[in-house]
Amino acid sequence: MANNARLYPYSLAEAQRQNEVEQWLDSRTDNARCCKSIETAIIREFDDGTLKPGCAKSVIDEYGYKRAGWVLASSIQVTGVAGAFSNDCMAWAKLTFLPDVAWEKATQSICVKLKPEIIEAFAKQYRDEIQALDMFDASHCEPNTNEQDFTGKVLVLSPDTLCEECWKPTDQLWYAHDGFGCSPTARGRSVRCTCLSDGEETRWNRHEFLGVLRDECMPDWAQEKLEQLTGQEQTGAHDTGPMSQSM
Repeated sequence: MANNARLYPYSLAEAQRQNEVEQWLDSRTDNARCCKSIETAIIREFDDGTLKPGCAKSVIDEYGYKRAGWVLASSIQVTGVAGAFSNDCMAWAKLTFLPDVAWEKATQSICVKLKPEIIEAFAKQYRDEIQALDMFDASHCEPNTNEQDFTGKVLVLSPDTLCEECWKPTDQLWYAHDGFGCSPTARGRSVRCTCLSDGEETRWNRHEFLGVLRDECMPDWAQEKLEQLTGQEQTGAHDTGPMSQSM
């Protein structure tokens, strides 16, 4: 992947409030470059009414999943008129929040300017590439996640939080120990947790998780790690109990 600026997903107004206009501009420049690369790749790889395999992958390799997906979803949202894209494609695109949507509709400065059916074919390739990563998503989480206490639960970290080098399902599953963010009503957001794959302990904010993993979606390797981790916690609690009582 080329040395691109970090994708800045917030509005210009937010960038101004946070004194991050330079980051917004750098990201926008790379968004425009990515948009042009999508157009070039499609034109190069579209033949006899079919988009050749690997077209989307070539853009992902250059700009990464996050930026390619952002530009693609933005293009579909901004340029899509009623019936131009399938309901499925439009629903996927709208999963990406576009804070400057009014401005983009006025300028269309980072929009892929090709026929909708060709853009949708490219989008399908992109979505297939994402699916091949076998990442966890909201469909793997409990439906009432926002109402649940996270303490002692296995949580799914959002891919948006992870750097793309860590876009692996093994890096998404974390066991929540404690923290104000475990409570759905607390003002604090921090959750102390341990990565089930490598045992790394750190803190994430509650909103950085997609939710609580459903039991039936728990992989065998994660269940084994979870049992080891909770067993260690129970042993530790048992060992410190008598000492606490004698003090």
